[in-house]
Amino acid sequence: MVIRRLLAAVTVAVVLMQPEPVLAQDDRDPAVIAHRGASAIRPEHTLLSYEAAIALGADYIEPDLVSTKDHVLVARHENEIGGTTDVAARPEFAGRRTTKTVDGRPITGWFTEDFTLAELKTLRAKERIPEVRPGNTAFDGLAQIPTFEEVVELARKHRVGVYPETKHPSYFDSIGLSLEEPLLEILDRHRVRKAYIQSFETANLRWLRERTRLPLIQLITYGGRPYDWTAAGDPRTYDDMVKPEGLREVAEYADGVGVDTRRVVPDDGVPTTLVADAHRRGLKVHVWTVRNENVFLPAAYRMGDPASPAYPRATGNVTGWLRTLLDQGIDGAFCDDPGMCRAVAGDR
Repeated sequence: MVIRRLLAAVTVAVVLMQPEPVLAQDDRDPAVIAHRGASAIRPEHTLLSYEAAIALGADYIEPDLVSTKDHVLVARHENEIGGTTDVAARPEFAGRRTTKTVDGRPITGWFTEDFTLAELKTLRAKERIPEVRPGNTAFDGLAQIPTFEEVVELARKHRVGVYPETKHPSYFDSIGLSLEEPLLEILDRHRVRKAYIQSFETANLRWLRERTRLPLIQLITYGGRPYDWTAAGDPRTYDDMVKPEGLREVAEYADGVGVDTRRVVPDDGVPTTLVADAHRRGLKVHVWTVRNENVFLPAAYRMGDPASPAYPRATGNVTGWLRTLLDQGIDGAFCDDPGMCRAVAGDR
């Protein structure tokens, strides 16, 4: 326990010795975006993870945003928190376990919108994928769920940007806990200028376009249909969105696209024209997610003995993979290991 706390303290000490500036948008490309913080080495969406990312040279730290019952934005990848906190081991919250339909999919667990902020602060974060990142479990139980305001204060103090994603905005809007208004209020109050706002949905980005000058990013996954388009009966898909006409429409309300790496370099290794097509329409291209472990890398970039039990979590040729993506002209990358991304992006 003493060693765990010393390790956590080292990260804090490294990044807490800097002046407190007001953020200003910059255009350093390619941008290193710390995916959920430095999630390769700390449990995701914790101040420990964001502090480590800052120390490792990230340009932006990424909080995914969901709401509490009392309408406070907190950083969690999903509103279901059974896999990222110790809530399942807390008998006082056993009765909160339930099944909900979110974006048309039934999910069973514990949900942030059923907890006040004070209740959530009694929980402790844990590693989401311990089988892949067993080392991160050393930090289980050390960190609370941070509020978005806490993340913004950290970013503002250390001269890095924030890159928030609104998670399931239509769902939260439907239960009276809209994400966009408190998001803008916090960014405005803290005079944040170095930021991107991202979403897989489209209606909320169009709404935001009329209310902020901060750059907006349309997220595009590999396959599937946009969440709010589906609800509205729109027949288009993400495949349509990456076509030249689809990108032209995106450019009407967004400043860039955040795409699955396979949209740029598919599994067959032959690059697409997406980056060039997006740039012709004035859109930045940020890719997600660059991860170190073999299990997350394309087959051509995996390293080691496939028969080894450790092969899935072993580090592959992630630097080669990132260089391949950068060679396509991308403007930034979401990385679980921002130190690795900084080293590769910084030599260009």
